[in-house]
Amino acid sequence: MVSSTDRPTLVLVGHGMVGQRLLEELAARDALAGPAGTGGAESPAGTGGAAGPDGPGDGRRWRVVVLAEEERRAYDRVHLSSLFTGTTPEELNLAEADFFEDHDITLRLGDPATAIDTATRTVTTRRGATWPYDALVLATGSYAFVPPVPGRDAPGCFVYRTVEDVRAIQEAARGARTAAVVGGGLLGLEAVGALRSLGLETSVVEAAPRLMPGQVDTGGADVLAHTVEAMGVHVHTDAAITEVWTGVDGRVRGLSLSDGGSVQADLIVFSVGVRPRDELARTAGLVVAERGGIVIDTHCRTSVPEVYALGECARAADGNVYGLVAPGYRMAEALADTLTGGEGSFTGADTSTKLKLLGADVASFGDPFAPDAGGSVLWADSGSGVYKKLVLGPDGTLMGGILVGDADAYGTLRPLVGAQLPGPAASFLLPADAAGPADTTAVLPDDAVICSCNGVTKKALRDAVRGGAHDLTALKKCTGAGTQCGGCVGAVTSIMEAQLAAEGVETGPGGLCPDFTRTRRELYEIIRVTGTDSFTRLAKEYGVPGPDGKPPHGCAVCRPTVASLLATLGPELGLHHILDGEQAALQDTNDLFLANLQKDGTYSVVPRLPAGEISPEHLIVLGEVARAFGLYTKLTGGQRIDLFGATVDQLPDIWRRLVDAGLESGHAYGKSLRTAKSCAGSRWCRFGQRDSVGMAVELELRYRGLRSPHKLKLAASGCVRECAEAQSKDVGVIATAKGWNLYVGGNGGVKPRHADLLAQDLEDEDLIRVIDRFLMFYIRTADRLERTAAWLERIDGGIAHVRDVVLHDSLGLADELESQMQRHVDAYRDEWRAVLEDPAKLRRFTSSVPAPAGPAAPGHVQVRTDEGDWRSVCLLEELEPGRGVPVRVGDEGETVALFRSPDGEVFAVSDTDPVSHAGVISRGIYGAVDGAPVVTSPMYKQRFDLRTGACLDDDEQHLSVRAVRVL
Repeated sequence: MVSSTDRPTLVLVGHGMVGQRLLEELAARDALAGPAGTGGAESPAGTGGAAGPDGPGDGRRWRVVVLAEEERRAYDRVHLSSLFTGTTPEELNLAEADFFEDHDITLRLGDPATAIDTATRTVTTRRGATWPYDALVLATGSYAFVPPVPGRDAPGCFVYRTVEDVRAIQEAARGARTAAVVGGGLLGLEAVGALRSLGLETSVVEAAPRLMPGQVDTGGADVLAHTVEAMGVHVHTDAAITEVWTGVDGRVRGLSLSDGGSVQADLIVFSVGVRPRDELARTAGLVVAERGGIVIDTHCRTSVPEVYALGECARAADGNVYGLVAPGYRMAEALADTLTGGEGSFTGADTSTKLKLLGADVASFGDPFAPDAGGSVLWADSGSGVYKKLVLGPDGTLMGGILVGDADAYGTLRPLVGAQLPGPAASFLLPADAAGPADTTAVLPDDAVICSCNGVTKKALRDAVRGGAHDLTALKKCTGAGTQCGGCVGAVTSIMEAQLAAEGVETGPGGLCPDFTRTRRELYEIIRVTGTDSFTRLAKEYGVPGPDGKPPHGCAVCRPTVASLLATLGPELGLHHILDGEQAALQDTNDLFLANLQKDGTYSVVPRLPAGEISPEHLIVLGEVARAFGLYTKLTGGQRIDLFGATVDQLPDIWRRLVDAGLESGHAYGKSLRTAKSCAGSRWCRFGQRDSVGMAVELELRYRGLRSPHKLKLAASGCVRECAEAQSKDVGVIATAKGWNLYVGGNGGVKPRHADLLAQDLEDEDLIRVIDRFLMFYIRTADRLERTAAWLERIDGGIAHVRDVVLHDSLGLADELESQMQRHVDAYRDEWRAVLEDPAKLRRFTSSVPAPAGPAAPGHVQVRTDEGDWRSVCLLEELEPGRGVPVRVGDEGETVALFRSPDGEVFAVSDTDPVSHAGVISRGIYGAVDGAPVVTSPMYKQRFDLRTGACLDDDEQHLSVRAVRVL
């Protein structure tokens, strides 16, 4: 119920991004009520109310009631398109349920306000509840405008604003082949990308003479249109829609245009702009502008006392209705100040924007259409799809600009709007390798707003770095910069690195780890050029000496990284298997046991099933193996079958049965090719253009076993319906009537990324050659654990540079890259079979090394039991330098992990990981930190000092240490 205390009640109508931001701003100002139970706004009027305070902002905390139209909490509409590529609605949530509980906020989902009585200060909802208020905030947002043309309400017509809109579009797309988007602005082009991701042949219709007429000029729009058309989208500009026509079933079949043309479409999305949702305010008697929008002043106050408005429903004091989230956030900050007695105000906002539309970067800032009395500077490269323009005022100040195809300079240029450029204008537009300051953010003043979404200045970023935010993740968390649209991340990174350098903190690549000053890329070239074939030799020649002056022993970063490099370059170095000799001691547990470690210390086994094809005989074998060894079975997202629960000593027996049946390792354990997924293709599907199954099989068999900086996932779709989800893979191919279109750099998971189009209309032989080059170029130049998606965004020149190297051989590497890939193909050997054929390798697959028979003798390794006596547990020759083995000690049979350092020292610690309680410490990676011998647990990567058992990463964790000696 509304409290009988003097705490005022705030009713918030609407729970979108801006409304939620207001709540967060109030919470940050400690202006919200505490947890429920101390009196709260839990029931509507009629159960006891209280008069409000004389006015807001008197220092007391607000109790808040939120009336939301949708049946879900506020979510990130900026990234609504990600729902089409696997993101769930829950992942877009902007606030967890405990936020509302912690602040005693009453959240009424699916119960929007329907009437306001400003005389009694009450709000009535759709369900008939009446809520009194001391302050009322209208954050009702906007609605999608649909042109009043015949047929606009026919089944198959949609708008694109909410999660439910996305679900409806996805459902309709299942029975559609073609689609059209009406509107070629920001949201329209996002909708085009979404429909293409659903496999639909898509057209875009824009009434203006060019795409994105509010953001780019004719020259930029021409380049953008060319890029969009190259992706298979049909572009119609200077053509308004006049009618939606339907079939005999009443469903959409297409639309007619004002230029006399027509577009076939089984599905239509309208995205021609939005209008303020001001009808509630209008009915309540609030002043509404003639062209829509609730009129507010600089403090977000409406014409009625204690009623406020913000976001897309409001017409700001400068006469504008803002349809972007950043101005809405600035309004939320100003209103939070108003409601807490502060002096904040909203006088206008920056409408600059930077987006990736259909794989192309597009940005505009300032006033890109300002009269260029001072001249304009233009850089264009139509071949690469790049257009950049700066507009200068009469006195040389930067008025605005447009960036298409390459928007790297956006983070620097946007804060400089209204100021003199600190250098020649051309230097900010030329390609990175041609001109321009090394760090363009260095010229920005401290009060420059770097993140316009969250209002973060350069000074705030520098202060956060001084306070200890020494990486991008920490800096984002501390300041909020770069967490909304992401357009400022490049500038934020540059400012962070400059501040770290000023403080003497090492920045840049800084080497692979403390043991190597070279990066992964540099170590790759060293190994390739010098023929270095072991970690020992590499550490001796290029490692950082330890405190004793000797070569480094390595760590959990450099040892597996070097192991991967040696595996990749194995055909050139004469190396044959990742478990040969010293290489075995470098491997992480998954590669060491050629299987995936699970949380209980067991492993999963995944045989290769190229393209998901499997015979009845192989299905039977997998079922028999699972039953014989008591394994849990599961179909994976990569079209394979996973067998869970195998112990280390069971692995060879499982492999033997699989290999004898004609199956082989699926490399699910390695940073290597995982799968090549496929749809049914032309073999079975009536829509199939080409044999996607056959192509996926060829790709998987060609690249199997290829070690890379991170895992690789491939896919082949037989038509543009894209059932194999090729555009979310590292390498994806999509069949068309003209050949294969090749996409690269896609990614699912935590940060989904659409792949970029690298080449199109390729025949099979050309496709394989281009993929060979792409993969080998990636392997050469990527950082450790860097997926192709992150690599493409980091590498200078991005996809344009990669296209030049791979397609046009700009670096003269094509023949070399192709030859290297062919050597890999020729050298491939199944890793499971190789272990089964090598007794020395097989001996490693044991849950404990058997104790030597007979009395104690020289060469025995002994461990002291709890009773104080010495017990022989293994032979010294069974301890490989730099690798652990499990042994049994004492009458209770406790398992102990033994490690032998490269210098010959032997250590004994408990084999039980203190977090998971699984016996896995002996499978961890040996290394050294500041000269101290350590083991890194394979489970959660904690590091333990082998001399003391202390955890270097968590004081609460510890391994018991045993006395050990060698006879």
